[in-house]
Amino acid sequence: MINLKRNSEGEPRIARGGNYIRDVVFSANDGLVTTFAVAAGAAGAKMGPSVVVILGLANMLADGLAMALGSYLGAKSRLDFEKNSLKIEKKEIGEIPEKEREEIRAIAVKRGIPAESIHEWEKIITSRKRVWVDEMMVWELGIIPGQKTFPVSHAVATFIAFVAAGSLPLIPYLFNFPGNKFSAAIFTTALALFLVGSARVRVTGKNWFRSGLEMLLIGGSAAAAAYIVGLIIGGR
Repeated sequence: MINLKRNSEGEPRIARGGNYIRDVVFSANDGLVTTFAVAAGAAGAKMGPSVVVILGLANMLADGLAMALGSYLGAKSRLDFEKNSLKIEKKEIGEIPEKEREEIRAIAVKRGIPAESIHEWEKIITSRKRVWVDEMMVWELGIIPGQKTFPVSHAVATFIAFVAAGSLPLIPYLFNFPGNKFSAAIFTTALALFLVGSARVRVTGKNWFRSGLEMLLIGGSAAAAAYIVGLIIGGR
């Protein structure tokens, strides 16, 4: 069966280190690119720095809140789905145990357990309802039991990551950098994309330079597209 570590209450204990990495990376990348798009459009249209700041901040806050709400609803929907699935599995084991035993045997085959050991394995799994339910949740539905989901925390992480990263392209305008502010915005955006990508290695375990370069190329491509659109629209 699945070897899940359990806490003092017998519940599976799952490492949560990577639970928020998708929210943070996706939100930071989106915050950087969308805010830079405002700066790019303004540069193409030759708008003043004050206009860039106003549009950039408005876009950053509005999009950040929208993404946070989407993250909350997504996490909440996932949580509701898992709770309902757990309820259904417990009900089916209680009401139609033989059918559920057949599914356990099918799982055993899928997992490559030798035919002569399936009956004994089935007895072990079905001897404890909690273990039985856990096995069905993992192998039938792809749900890891005991993995906590906190919709509000996901929303907060999304918003903070979006705003923190999204403010970086505006730094040259907010602090009135001398010289070409858009060139400075390109530099801060590129540097931030690389650093956000490199930070992923804390969870992914990949090479930090390759991870940062990957993020820079992907996010940079989107930022370049935004700049080209800004040039085209601004040149009309």
